[in-house]
Amino acid sequence: MVWDSWFMEYNSTMDETEYSRKQEEEQAKYEALCRRCGACCGAFDGDPCEHLKKDESGKYFCPIYDHRIGMHKTLSGKQFACVPIRDLRPNLPFKSCVYFSHC
Repeated sequence: MVWDSWFMEYNSTMDETEYSRKQEEEQAKYEALCRRCGACCGAFDGDPCEHLKKDESGKYFCPIYDHRIGMHKTLSGKQFACVPIRDLRPNLPFKSCVYFSHC
């Protein structure tokens, strides 16, 4: 009976591990869709996020991306809540954004 209990717990842990791995893979695919235009971070509205940067190729990036979710400020000091891109849909600033139509 102890063996059965251990085996079920082990199997459950493996399933959770596999599920987490799959979720991470799917998130990485979704993130890879980004064209790095900066629109969702205010690049074209005149008051972008204070963290928004542009690289030498002209693409935008966030140096705190892995820790971006939460309260931040624009360059003028206005506070806003940075949220995952999926929470902005379908109200993205530009219809040309790849995330606008992505399911």
